[in-house]
Amino acid sequence: MEISKEHPDSVRGLFASIAGRYQTVNHVLSGGLDWYWRAVAVRLMRPWNPGLVLDVATGSGDLASAIGKHFQGCRVVGADFCRPMLEVARRRGLPELVEADGLKLPFPDGTFHAVTVAFGLRNMASWEGGLKEMARVLKPGGHLLVLDFSLPTLPVIRSLYRFYLHRILPIVAGIATGRMDAYEYLGGSIEKFPSGETMSSLIRNCGFTEATAKPLSLGTVSIYTATRA
Repeated sequence: MEISKEHPDSVRGLFASIAGRYQTVNHVLSGGLDWYWRAVAVRLMRPWNPGLVLDVATGSGDLASAIGKHFQGCRVVGADFCRPMLEVARRRGLPELVEADGLKLPFPDGTFHAVTVAFGLRNMASWEGGLKEMARVLKPGGHLLVLDFSLPTLPVIRSLYRFYLHRILPIVAGIATGRMDAYEYLGGSIEKFPSGETMSSLIRNCGFTEATAKPLSLGTVSIYTATRA
């Protein structure tokens, strides 16, 4: 089964099928670095001191949980279009969860102080549409944080990373999930997904200013932050 950003039903079905093992698989495939990436994301949010945060494509709620634990008094709402993933997040104790597509969020304009999305924008049918919808629900001057995979700029590292993405990761993920097709789409989706200044430019074109990129782990992951215009 090949999954692309043009087929949201396929993406939903895939995540529904592996929801119960999603967290464990992510920890294994990232070598535990996913905890570090979320810790950096939360650290970048400290100057914002947000009171109301929307975590789009929250999945099992990893980033939403980290934000809620770090910012005392912060209210975090998690949104995802995959109900089984939301059920996992609910079992983890996240109190406010909404089943919703990131391209059509059920919130009024200017509701949130900050919007976050971790490894979810890449899977949306329209990156521009997702970013514009996030801008819509943000208050003017509110903040955006996008955490997602990227391609390293160093040729040697990029080649090794691509080998891992296309040759090793699908096999390991297939063994861990019981579905050999579980992560076959991932390498291709990362290859297509904009990164660095290209992503920052896209974010600026969708209603944001001060867009910056912070590469992590040799550029295999990047965090983008921006301010709602």
